[in-house]
Amino acid sequence: MRYLSSSSFKYMRVLAVVLLFFLSAVLGAGTAIVMAPRLVQRPLAPAPGPPAQLTPPAGQPVQFTASSPVVTIARQVGPTVVGVAALTGRSFTGDAGVKQGSGVIFDGTNGYIVTNNHVIAGAERVTVSLDHDQVYPATLVGADERSDLAVLQIKGTNLPQARLGDSGTVQVGETVVAIGNPLGREFARSVTVGVISALNREVTVPGPRGVEITLRTLQTDAPINPGNSGGALVNLRGEVIGINSVKIAASGVEGMGFAIPINDARPIIDQILTRGYVTHPFLGIYNLREITPEMARWYNIPEGVYIGGIFNDGPAAKARLQVGDVIIAVDSNKVASYADIQRLINKKSPGDKVTLTVVRLASKKQLNFTVTLGEMPSK
Repeated sequence: MRYLSSSSFKYMRVLAVVLLFFLSAVLGAGTAIVMAPRLVQRPLAPAPGPPAQLTPPAGQPVQFTASSPVVTIARQVGPTVVGVAALTGRSFTGDAGVKQGSGVIFDGTNGYIVTNNHVIAGAERVTVSLDHDQVYPATLVGADERSDLAVLQIKGTNLPQARLGDSGTVQVGETVVAIGNPLGREFARSVTVGVISALNREVTVPGPRGVEITLRTLQTDAPINPGNSGGALVNLRGEVIGINSVKIAASGVEGMGFAIPINDARPIIDQILTRGYVTHPFLGIYNLREITPEMARWYNIPEGVYIGGIFNDGPAAKARLQVGDVIIAVDSNKVASYADIQRLINKKSPGDKVTLTVVRLASKKQLNFTVTLGEMPSK
């Protein structure tokens, strides 16, 4: 370590006098030079005058002060967000594999916690860490691969409980707070702030047995990192409006995180609590290919979704659909992608009827078929 001698201090006093005269001559420029770095380093510092205000979807205007809603949210909602550690067995080196994630206590009385399925998938044992480093063994109540949600249960007393909001009222530009455990327990209950960037954003992720699934999500620029999965996305009223799930981690991409809307999560959670599993409607088609506008013009075929395969004795087969049919609408709703079909079908239940409008390429005829949906096979 380097130290300053007494002669150095004398030199510095002389230098200070010289600098004082210099700064007096260029005071205006000096102020700009000194203040600019502060503005860069502290972009959220309030400017002189009335504090900045943001009007949330409902309630009173929010003032960004030491008692801002973010501070209140961190204090009140933070303890309801837990760390989830999933022991996945031993690797070929003999070491135990552990996946780290987050979860949200939505029923403190019964110890129920919602998290992402991909956090606990394949786990031999799961533990949950609460505030003050309390660690509990967790029981898996049920999980659903297609919605990427799971429910855990712990036996604790006086557990905090998050308030679930209404994601249907969320607006683009609304301020939100993400709470979770990025990179594991070392950074437990980290708080980040952003806005809702987009609604109903469809994100395709790897699903069960190599089949891709499409999640309908809320997009946010609140930083979400590994370990945040299963954590809470909270509005300024302190209500959980989403379960943080996905981040785009491509090079040069920042501020693109995605959360499952709580309104979509509720029925999944309810089914898990009631049955222990989730049923999904089954159309019985596969190998689907999107007919883009360019392809439609080139091949003189309609835009829509081409059916490449049909399961024998499945709902579509029983309704007499054929390989080569192009689906152009479901219940009169135009479709252009498999995600469109999935979104419309997922609003139904096994046993419900839907009308598929297709163009049969062999005859170029437009036909309507009524399909009674089945239940998605477990395997």
